[in-house]
Amino acid sequence: MSDSQPIVQAIQLTKEFTRGQTVVSALASVDVSVRRGEFVALMGPSGSGKSTLLHLIAGMDKPTEGRLLVLDEEPATMSERSIARWRNNHLGFVFQAFNLIPVLTALENVELPLKLTSLSRAKRRENATTALNLVGLGDRLDHFPRQLSGGQEQRVAIARAIVTDPDIILADEPTGNLDAVSAQDVLALLQKLNKDFGKTIVMVTHDPHSAAAASRLIHLDKGKFVEAEDMPVSAKAI
Repeated sequence: MSDSQPIVQAIQLTKEFTRGQTVVSALASVDVSVRRGEFVALMGPSGSGKSTLLHLIAGMDKPTEGRLLVLDEEPATMSERSIARWRNNHLGFVFQAFNLIPVLTALENVELPLKLTSLSRAKRRENATTALNLVGLGDRLDHFPRQLSGGQEQRVAIARAIVTDPDIILADEPTGNLDAVSAQDVLALLQKLNKDFGKTIVMVTHDPHSAAAASRLIHLDKGKFVEAEDMPVSAKAI
């Protein structure tokens, strides 16, 4: 259940890219807010600006115009060192391609974000083990990515995203490389993190079934929001 406090607030947010002599507008004077505890799905065709918005929230890029406030901070104004620390403390990332390190075990992959903290090695391993247990992979701690299915790899990636107890989980097409059954498992896990643990989730997807896991749906087209709606209760059960 979300409250009225915006955790993400975009104000006349514009992002343009230059391709040769052409200026492409990825986002055009966008106003949007995400409240703490919401599960928001961003949908739209390729090039609609949904991934651009996710990257701006993460501080991976800077807006051309306008402002973006995340947790009452403005990522665009931070130094590279400050934003790296802020990102590790407050954001968790789930990518379509999993982005696991193949030579590390599941436990070692999940432990990686904690190496930027002051936690002891024993505490890091304890927290990583807890995260893997939460996603149902407590029996796969010592498995390498090549020994896991695609759905299991994505669950390891989700464990890595939540191991630092972030305020916001950013998911970019998290089911894009998964079969239908694995995708359903991942979506159910994201719903659990949202409903049972109160995690704010912003998910980019092109799949209506994946979007139905969210509590609010925002459509983008050509860099503008064309619709924002609460998902009907019947669509929320995955």
